[in-house]
Amino acid sequence: MPPRPTLRFAPADPEAFYDGYLIAQADQPNLTLSELLHDHPALALQPVEPALLNLSLRSLNIKVGKPDPNSPMYLPPGTNMSDFVVALGAQDGHVAPIGQDETDLSDDTAAAGEDSAGQNGQEWAGSDPDSHPSRLSDREAVLVAHAAEIDQAASYLDGGLSVLVRCEKLLVEHLAAEIGARSGRVARPVLVASPGGGSDPMGMGGGRRADLMAALQQTLADSESGDVIVVPHLDLLAGGTDSTLSGEARELTDLLYERSQRIILAFTDPSLVIPEVLANRFAIRLAMDILPRTTRGSDGSAVPIGRALVTADEAGLFDGFDDVVLYKHIAGMNAVRLRHGLRFAYHQHTTGINTGRPAFADLLQELRVFKARTSSAFEVPNVPLDAIGGYDEVKEELQRALKIISGAASEEHRLPEQLRHELVPRGFIFHGPPGTGKTLFAKAIASQLDATILVVSGPEITDMYVGESERKLRDLFAEARRNAPAVLVFDEFDSIAGKRTGRDDGGSRAGNAIVAQLLTELDGFRPEVPVLIIGTTNRIDIIDDALLRPSRFRPIKIDLPNEQARRAIAEVHARHFQVEHSPMLLDAIAAATEGMNGDEIRSIFRDARADELVGAHQRPDARRLGQLIGALRMAQQQREIDKARQFGRRPSDQGGSSFVVVTGNRRLTATVVPQRPAGPDSAATPDEEEENPDS
Repeated sequence: MPPRPTLRFAPADPEAFYDGYLIAQADQPNLTLSELLHDHPALALQPVEPALLNLSLRSLNIKVGKPDPNSPMYLPPGTNMSDFVVALGAQDGHVAPIGQDETDLSDDTAAAGEDSAGQNGQEWAGSDPDSHPSRLSDREAVLVAHAAEIDQAASYLDGGLSVLVRCEKLLVEHLAAEIGARSGRVARPVLVASPGGGSDPMGMGGGRRADLMAALQQTLADSESGDVIVVPHLDLLAGGTDSTLSGEARELTDLLYERSQRIILAFTDPSLVIPEVLANRFAIRLAMDILPRTTRGSDGSAVPIGRALVTADEAGLFDGFDDVVLYKHIAGMNAVRLRHGLRFAYHQHTTGINTGRPAFADLLQELRVFKARTSSAFEVPNVPLDAIGGYDEVKEELQRALKIISGAASEEHRLPEQLRHELVPRGFIFHGPPGTGKTLFAKAIASQLDATILVVSGPEITDMYVGESERKLRDLFAEARRNAPAVLVFDEFDSIAGKRTGRDDGGSRAGNAIVAQLLTELDGFRPEVPVLIIGTTNRIDIIDDALLRPSRFRPIKIDLPNEQARRAIAEVHARHFQVEHSPMLLDAIAAATEGMNGDEIRSIFRDARADELVGAHQRPDARRLGQLIGALRMAQQQREIDKARQFGRRPSDQGGSSFVVVTGNRRLTATVVPQRPAGPDSAATPDEEEENPDS
């Protein structure tokens, strides 16, 4: 397959241009380059052949680049210069530089040390704190959202204290220069003029890292007392994990401690860990990993973050927009990602065929979809709690917990501040026999919370390399916080949460480290970021006692369904698979399926429907349902026989069991005869009896 043509443009509005291109890749496969240029005028940094204008954007590789004053720019065929000038005027007469080369969507219209979000960056971007801003760049959004933390970090630097900031990589470019400039000291960023020759595709190989280390060493040597050394990516320079001190970390630690009097501003990502000995080099550690509930308005009043970071057009599009309720759905997102999500939602409802004005609930749904699409594994569940039959006591307990979680995240029903941290549950452990719907309950909870969900198998966490299992856990929890509200489900929880031992073998040490990491993540829980952790297990007896403390996981038993629950489960699946059923038939099935789990009851209706559609075309009547129940009984008994053989025991010698399914004035008796080791060919024998007026 030939490579896609690469085209470079200098748009009047770089962010809108590149957003249109990215969204077209996912949702508008037929959108052409000509249509993109019509909506978002741009000059080309190279000649554009007319034939390329009619190609879909999916067949092109589009780059947004910085104009070179010494190189010509070209007007694409069919584009009017007047359209570009008008669009440029809407951007305050400035074509934003896009990084050093291309594909960097930051807005660098403000010079270092200047803040387009208000005086000294301390005030909200809008002139009226009761209204939404008319437009908002990614840089402005970051500076508005974290104005208090930026001022705090700058004051520490001004006081001669080194600061380590924990934030996502998307924020570093906006925060690094701003914090250094506000400190009142000379800021010396550690930059590399050109990439090293031996770097890997990720840009942090030996050559690139060597260049950065050399630049850091040179900057430290050239700096004067009182200067601020700005290290944007300390975590990528350190390498290694929290349990080992790699050669890279040793070299970096030696370099920074050698000049311990220098003031350093450094940044690290929450999903990456630096050795503690390196973190101890910094007097102050600040976290900017979640959005604050409010920011400061021009008059000093508190402005909800859902108003400060949402433009007037975006808020006006969605009927019933509520800037306070919005917070619990965006608290875990960083400011840049939030702006991308809002532009995604706006685009979804302003292009194509739309009927009526979208509601606020549509905005929340689009944000959930955006989180799921930009996540590696999170998805949007669609299992309502009332779709699960029976288990009324379990549902009541879960509903109570969900009310507490929603109350902690809702402004109008906020819990007392001093009680929020204690009342909000960290998570649940659903325990009980297999097939009882433990994972289904987790999905229903996510649906009730309007949350995204990730179901991960416990054994997927374990890794043969030291420290890798803990890193995977950190990554999962960090991803869950970014997608909040989120539900993180660990299936087969006992495989990673088993009781810790004092044995000194490698397996025991690895298991103990995983449990310790789980405890660390749970203790770092924040009510502002609704993340619920659910573990499912058949062996709660081997779960570590520290995880079963009431302040951590709350155990909920989901046992085999009783007769009332079995009837409700049968009714749900009969409706789902469109199998005709009467109250009398449901009662009979509930009685006949004693000891079966919900998955087995579901299989009865699934198999009956499959027989009608693609099998023997046999109608799923009472007789066929009785045959399927009998087959399940026979399979159960065969498993018991096999288990008895395995342990050298004689199978229990019991008489045959039977059940009666009544339909109309006929009755169907299905008898299950226990199989013996000497006669494995016995089977369930359904008998249809003649009319019986007394039945």
